[in-house]
Amino acid sequence: MPALIDRSSAPRHLVTIEAVDARQLPAARKRLDAAQRRWLDANAFDAKPGSAILLADAQGKPARVLVGVDAADPLAALAALPTTLPEGVYQLAADGVALDPAQAALSWALGAYQFTRYRKAKRTPATLAVDATTLAAVQPLAEATALVRDLVNTPTEDMGPEQLGDAIRRLGKAHKAKVRDWVGDELLKANFPTIHAVGRASHRAPRLVELSWGKAGHPKLVIVGKGVCFDTGGLDLKPSDGMRWMKKDMGGAAHAIALAGLVMQAQLPVRLTLLVPAVENAVSGNALRPGEVVVTRAGHSVEIDNTDAEGRLVLCDALAYGAEQQPELMIDFATLTGAARVALGPDLPALFGNDDALAEGALAAGKAVADPLWRLPLWRPYRKMLDSYLADFANAGASRHAGAITAALYLERFVPDGLPWLHLDTYAWNDADRPGRPRGGEAMGLRALFALLQQRYGKA
Repeated sequence: MPALIDRSSAPRHLVTIEAVDARQLPAARKRLDAAQRRWLDANAFDAKPGSAILLADAQGKPARVLVGVDAADPLAALAALPTTLPEGVYQLAADGVALDPAQAALSWALGAYQFTRYRKAKRTPATLAVDATTLAAVQPLAEATALVRDLVNTPTEDMGPEQLGDAIRRLGKAHKAKVRDWVGDELLKANFPTIHAVGRASHRAPRLVELSWGKAGHPKLVIVGKGVCFDTGGLDLKPSDGMRWMKKDMGGAAHAIALAGLVMQAQLPVRLTLLVPAVENAVSGNALRPGEVVVTRAGHSVEIDNTDAEGRLVLCDALAYGAEQQPELMIDFATLTGAARVALGPDLPALFGNDDALAEGALAAGKAVADPLWRLPLWRPYRKMLDSYLADFANAGASRHAGAITAALYLERFVPDGLPWLHLDTYAWNDADRPGRPRGGEAMGLRALFALLQQRYGKA
C-alpha cells in the first residue's frame, strides 16, 4: 500500500500537515512566518472543511500544509490530500485539531484509492508516514476496502460467478483455507434449489462457493454474501435506468469476502465459513417465472411473486446451509432492497438482527470506527405481506410498504430460533465523487462488523 509507509523507513525530510478548523486557525497562524501568513491571506484560507493550502519555506520548498477538517467526519479529514498535494512524503503534526492517528491514516489511504484495471492511474498519490502500530492496524482495513471497491467496480463480463469464485479461491490460498463449490446442476443434487432456480437462465453457471478456515475447537462463525453478479430482474425485467448499475449487485459478496479476509488475517479464534451464492439473474427460455413455486433447502415452499426479488432467494439456501453448521453467529451482507435506500439514503446500511445486544454492539462498533449503521426492526406483523395462497409464503408481495423489512423477514425464516444473526442491507456504492469516497463501489458496514468481531472474539 504505497500511500502509507512506516515512519522509521521514511526519508529525513517530511512535510508536516496540520489539521485546523476556524477555532484553531489563529493559533496555526502564529506558527507561520510572515511570508506564509501573507500567502494564507492572499488565498483567503479560512479552514473550511476540505480546504487545504501548501506553504513553502524561505527556500521555496514545501514546508507545511494546513487542512480544514470537520471532527464529525473523520474519514474525510485527509482524504483529498493524496491526489492533490505534490508527490512526496508527509506526516501529521501534533499541533492543531487532534485527529485519531488510525482514522487519519485510513482517511489518507481511502483518498489514495484509484481503480486501475482498465486505465492507468491519473497520478501517483502522495505518501503519509505513520508509526508502525498505526500502519499495522490500518493497512488491512484499507486493503479490504480496496478489495470491495475493486470487485464491485469490475464489470460483469470480468466478474461473473466463476470470477467471483476465483476471488474466493485466491483468498483461500493466501490463508491456507479450504475452498469448494457446487456448480450448475450440482446445486440440485446437493439441495440448493433456489440458487439454481435464480441462476439457471444465464449462460454462466450458478454456483455456491464455500471457504472454511480455523481450528475445530473455536466458536463457529458463518458469513454469507449475496453474489448476484448481474441482475436484469429476470422476467420481471428492470427498466434501463434500474439495470444500468446492476454489476454492483454482488456487493454483498464483496463485503463478505473482504470480512472473511480480515478475520483470517487477524487470526481471530473462530472456525470460519464463508458462503457466496454466485449467479446471474438473466432471461432465457428456462428463466424462473412469476407464479412458480420453489421448495427451498430448508423445506419451505416459496411462491415467486417477483423474479426481481432474487437476492433473498439465493441467500435463503445459503443461510439454511450455514445454519446446519450450528454456528455461534451468522452474518449476511446483501445489496438487497431499494427500500433501504429510500429509508436511509445511500450512506447508511440498514442493520437487522434477532438479538438486541448483538445489534446494539454492531451499532456501537460502527460509531466507534466511523462506519455507521442504522437498525431497522424485524417487525413480525409484516410477515403477512408475504402470504401466499398456495405456498408457505412468497418471496415478495403486492404492497410497496416496508420493503427492506419484509425482505429481512423473509431471510429470518431460514435462521433457526436461538441462532444470533445479523443482516446488513448495504448499498455498496457511491453515486458521486467525494474525498475518500470515489464514485463507484464502496465498503459500507465492513469495518463496523469487523470491529464487532474483534470485540467479540478478541484481537490478534
